[in-house]
Amino acid sequence: MSSYRPERVGEQILKETTRLLLYSIKDPRLTSVTLTGVQMSRDISSAKIYFTASGDSAERKNIDKGLKSAAPYIRRELGKIMQLRFVPNIYFRFDESIAYGQKIDALLHQVQEDLNDHSTDN
Repeated sequence: MSSYRPERVGEQILKETTRLLLYSIKDPRLTSVTLTGVQMSRDISSAKIYFTASGDSAERKNIDKGLKSAAPYIRRELGKIMQLRFVPNIYFRFDESIAYGQKIDALLHQVQEDLNDHSTDN
């Protein structure tokens, strides 16, 4: 068995799940969702799909509920589309890395402004 198989299966799951969210699932809670990545287990029995969405924590909880309710449908459709012996269980997780990156970016800009202010004072 190839060591890259979980990665290849994960890429295909991400691609097909994105397509399903765009064209098949009509839940209004999921209109602002962006899928950012997938992490497959080594035995391909489970897939953690990471997502991000704009909005506050209440809206994010609403989106999380929508994704949890859509997970069985997505798994069933993946079983029809992909030729796998076993379709992995689908779990959705909020991707914290986007917000973390934005926070780091804002801090770097603040430091740059402070350095510019300090250099103009001298």
